[in-house]
Amino acid sequence: MRFNFRTKEKTAAVNHAGAKAYTLSPEMELYSAIATSMLNDTFYEKADDRLARIKSLVTKVNSAFVAKLAVYARQQMNLRTAPVVLATELAKIHKGDDLVKKTVENVVKRPDEITELLSYYQIANERKGVKKLNKISKQLQKGLAASFNNFDEYQFAKYNRDTAVKLRDALFLVHPKAKDEAQQLLFNKIVNNELAVPYTWETELSALGQQKFTSAYAKKNAIKAKWEDLISSKKLGYMALLRNLRNILEAEVSIDHIRMVADYLTNKTAVANSKQLPFRFLSSYKELKTVNSGYTSYIMTALENALVASIQNMKGFDLDTKVVIACDVSGSMQQPVSPKSKVLMYDIGLLLGMLLQARCENVQAGMFGDSWKIVPMPSTGILANVDAFYNREGEVGYSTNGYLVIKDLVSKRYKADKIMLFTDTQMWDSNTKNQRAENTISYQWQAYKKIAPNAKLYIFDLAGHKHVPLKVEQNGVHLIAGWSDKVFEVMDALEDGSNAIDVIKKIAL
Repeated sequence: MRFNFRTKEKTAAVNHAGAKAYTLSPEMELYSAIATSMLNDTFYEKADDRLARIKSLVTKVNSAFVAKLAVYARQQMNLRTAPVVLATELAKIHKGDDLVKKTVENVVKRPDEITELLSYYQIANERKGVKKLNKISKQLQKGLAASFNNFDEYQFAKYNRDTAVKLRDALFLVHPKAKDEAQQLLFNKIVNNELAVPYTWETELSALGQQKFTSAYAKKNAIKAKWEDLISSKKLGYMALLRNLRNILEAEVSIDHIRMVADYLTNKTAVANSKQLPFRFLSSYKELKTVNSGYTSYIMTALENALVASIQNMKGFDLDTKVVIACDVSGSMQQPVSPKSKVLMYDIGLLLGMLLQARCENVQAGMFGDSWKIVPMPSTGILANVDAFYNREGEVGYSTNGYLVIKDLVSKRYKADKIMLFTDTQMWDSNTKNQRAENTISYQWQAYKKIAPNAKLYIFDLAGHKHVPLKVEQNGVHLIAGWSDKVFEVMDALEDGSNAIDVIKKIAL
């Protein structure tokens, strides 16, 4: 017995709050970091630190998994920056086949992602000097060249911006092969800067801004007419419409155009094709709160209906399934998802929790901080009610005592089937000085499994930090990461005996 010693259960580290925590596998950690990342600073982690962690993790997992995660993040979770990082980092370490080419083709869905990828490539490879982009990865070059064949003149013109790496630069670098004469003419237009000015709200309002008006009244009428023209043209994209609802109402467009806006917002096909993250609807809703217009409530109602339409195919649970939904409203959740956003991780947890509740019939829901409080969440008027929770800020305090959710179930001997925590996972015990073992979610879950052996605990990770409060993928505990309603599709896979990593590995390249 000199070498084969007994081992003790190890907890690899503590979390950011200093509490006992467990590490994830490199694949699960990379998935979590990517699914919750816009590569902005978070409460606990700076953007550069997150990027460094992602780059390190890419070298620790299988290249095929990195490729499939990039495609999953772009096509399923509708993220843009993180897939570009994964594809570029993959090109640095993988050679010998067309995996990188396939990844790039599947990740690039807009012309500006060609230039974005090349911009990150020169940064990631520390290219300096005049020729920052010479001698790029051959497979990355092939993937970008193939991507040039997927866009028309309008799309190229819309994203032909005056950035450090321009479409013209990219075309010279990757040498795409035109599929026909018409496309060669299009490539020539890119080279000669002769792309037709696209009809977009940005170009139209920019042109309007160059005009001189005889009075403020004349300018106001011109802006109103321009917005009405944009709406009537039906060329205002769904995302553009969401971003400009405030501008449209403040322009005082006609009632007919207000109806057109509402009809488009709630059109089920338009909603499905837009692939908007749920919090985009909430962001627009928040923008409208201070707009002094008689139509504000009408458009807010349209946004509520649009959100409902976006989850119409989401599965739920019936009366036979007891569900507990717990939302983390701690101080670290009061963090914007991006520097310019008014939406916090706090909002996303509540929003996803309410979306899930809207699809379930037997639910106990609440929020936790210093304490755990059951708070009935309505299944309608979701955007309004997420926003209304600001009035209850501080009701449960600002710590992350998630163990209280499970402890309450133990004390009541309530046998739930599914327990779902929407959190940044940085749980600890603020009620005792010495972090007693019984005041951890890990301990309480072990106790609860004796009461409800078939119960499952789903931790919806909204932050993607390195550690989790208990072991996942065993004893009925599962981790799901991200801000999209797509997290519920992962939950469906878990119900069928799969896990988040399995879902990603099934992606076809």
